Amino acid sequence: MISATLSTKYQLAIPKAIREELSLQAGQKFAVIAKGGVIELVPLRTLKAARGMFKEADPTGYRDRKDRV
Repeated sequence: MISATLSTKYQLAIPKAIREELSLQAGQKFAVIAKGGVIELVPLRTLKAARGMFKEADPTGYRDRKDRV
């Protein structure tokens, strides 16, 4: 298990193995989410980076406004 230590200035350094695995860059922004006793860091992506993410999604069979009560 890879670990990190919280500094006296309440800062964390993300270990190199994790940075490389997730292709994180200096200055990148994260959403910080607290769930119970867990802290999640979710990289914020630009809309440009998200373009084409659902290119192969098949929308057939999804509910439409006509299906709502």
